[in-house]
Order: sequence, then C-alpha cells, then structure tokens
Amino acid sequence: MTTVAIVGFGRFGRALGGLLEEAQVPWRAWDPVADIPAPHRAASSREALRDATHVVVAVPVALMRHVLLDLSPALRPEQLVMDVGSVKVRPVQALTEVLGTRVPWVGTHPLFGPLSLAMAERPLHVVLCPNPLHPEAAARARAFYERLGCELIEQSPEGHDRVMAHTHALTFFVAKGMVDAGSGVNVPFAPASFRSLSRTIQLVRSDAGHLFSAIQHENPFAREARGHLLEALQNVHRELDAQPAEVGFPEEPPLAPPALETGLPELQETRALIDQVDQELVALLARRAELARRALKAKAQAGQPVPDPAREEAMLGARREWAQARGLEPDGVEALFRAILRFSRRAQQERSGPT
Repeated sequence: MTTVAIVGFGRFGRALGGLLEEAQVPWRAWDPVADIPAPHRAASSREALRDATHVVVAVPVALMRHVLLDLSPALRPEQLVMDVGSVKVRPVQALTEVLGTRVPWVGTHPLFGPLSLAMAERPLHVVLCPNPLHPEAAARARAFYERLGCELIEQSPEGHDRVMAHTHALTFFVAKGMVDAGSGVNVPFAPASFRSLSRTIQLVRSDAGHLFSAIQHENPFAREARGHLLEALQNVHRELDAQPAEVGFPEEPPLAPPALETGLPELQETRALIDQVDQELVALLARRAELARRALKAKAQAGQPVPDPAREEAMLGARREWAQARGLEPDGVEALFRAILRFSRRAQQERSGPT
C-alpha cells in the first residue's frame, strides 16, 4: 500500500496533503517549523520516512542538497524519492550527487499550487523528468500522480528549465515589475487586456519570497530570458519614440462581398467567440461541481445536513441581484442556476457512487 512522507510542509506540502487526503492515501509530514495537523505529524524526519513507500521533498530549491544529505542515511532502496521544485536542473544534480544509484528518485514539477487547487482547476498537470539511473522510477512516479488525478508531461531537466525560463520566470518577472510600479493596486476598473495579468500580479504579491527567488536564481536559463525580454522592450520603447505623434491608419481595401463558401465574416467570428465562451462555461461548470463535492464532504465531516434549502434560496437571491445589476433577466438567471444546482447534485451522486 502507498504511504507518503512529505518533507517540508509549506504551502505546497500542505496542498499536497489535501490531495492525498482526497485520494485516501496515508501520509505523514515533517517540518521543524510548520504547523502540521496532529494525525499526520511526524516527530522527526526519520519517523516520517519509517513506513513510507514514497518520499516527497517539498523544500525550497536552495535547501534541496542540504535536506537530501540529512535524509540520505534513513532512505531505503525500496522507497521512491521525488522533488517538487519549480526548477529541475539543480535539484536533479543534487539528487544525482546525494542519492545516485542507491535509492530510486525522480524529478517532478507539479504545475499547480494552493490557489489552483482551492479554485478546483482541472486537469492538474505535472512535469516528470525520467531518471536514467533508475528507469523504473518514472513509471512509479506516474502511477503516484495519476492516482491523485494528475496528467503527466515528460521532459528533460534542461528542456523543462528552458521552457520555464521563458514562461514561468518571465511572467513572474513582469508581474513583479508591475507590482513594484504600483500597477493593479486599488484600481476601481480595468480593461480586459489587464485582467489576464491581474491574477498573476496577485500570485506574485501573495507567494512566498523564496518562490520568486528560486524561479529567477535557481533556473540557469532565467537570466538569459530576462535579458532577451528587456532588450525587446527597449527596442519597442525606441521604436515608439521614433514614430510621429499622429500615424493615422492605412487606407482600407475596397469592401468585397464574402465568398459563398465562407459566409459572413462577422457571423463566423461571432460564432467562434460563442464557442470559446461556451468552452469556458463548461470548464467553469466542472470547477463548480468539484467545489460543490468538496463542500458536501466538509458538511458530512462536520455532521451538518446535506440539503440546505435556506442556503440555496439565499444563493439564488444573490444570483438574481447579480443578474439585475448586469442588465439580465433575473427569472431566467435563477432558472439557469436551479439547473446548475441539479447538475451539481447529480455529479456528487456519480462521484460518491450508489448508497
């Protein structure tokens, strides 16, 4: 039976514990400074490792080698060690140097965190870096994450870090600059073009400092990516300064009738946008069903009655008010949310199985 030891109980360690709980996988955690729930608290790293089949090292990347050296004497060849760092080249180097061929290990990067779990975002993706010293370790890690409902993407450590340098690192770099410049602070309104950045800004503002530092300093390709971005921005800045103040618009070509096989361009574009919105609605329904299932479980654990007509009526009343504020017909929106409630109940029954 799978039993997991989590070494390091920061924000991700705590989130992983919640996933393990949902999957009914036994786990214990050790962290000398974190507040770990009593049923899962180990008195020492040795105690956490004692019966574990899988060991998840969830510590800051800068501490990885030090922690592995501390754990190494207590690790056994039948265990699987996985790191969960947001960079992979240096953690894999530490795993190679400290554990080598003695204990199976594999580098992984869960592309989710506490916020995405709280918002019930699915699917959950994990990057897996196969280990040539332990060819079987990747399959064991894949089975572990798939049991938690994750989808796996295999990549080399170098390939992973290059992609992360030009995505994860640059996104946080830009967001940090916008935070320091005061962007998005107490803004009463914002255009749609900014809203996609707003969530990242909030992530940078709320995430622990060591995460931002690790993304920038521990990824060997991040500095180069930042340099390319800054150079590109400087070029854009110079080009804007060189342009005349009034550039106007080029003349539009004569309006031609649309080809019969393509139909009206405006209609095609509108239908494509409707399809895109509907896809987003389906994804939101899936997230809502997951959150409803989580609420059902919490109520069952607290001994509260599952049907709550008063809560539902209050919720529907709030949705009517939201609809009215948006210029929508309240009765129609209420009917829609009543259908969503029925959908959520059916989804809960399907997940829980027959009683």
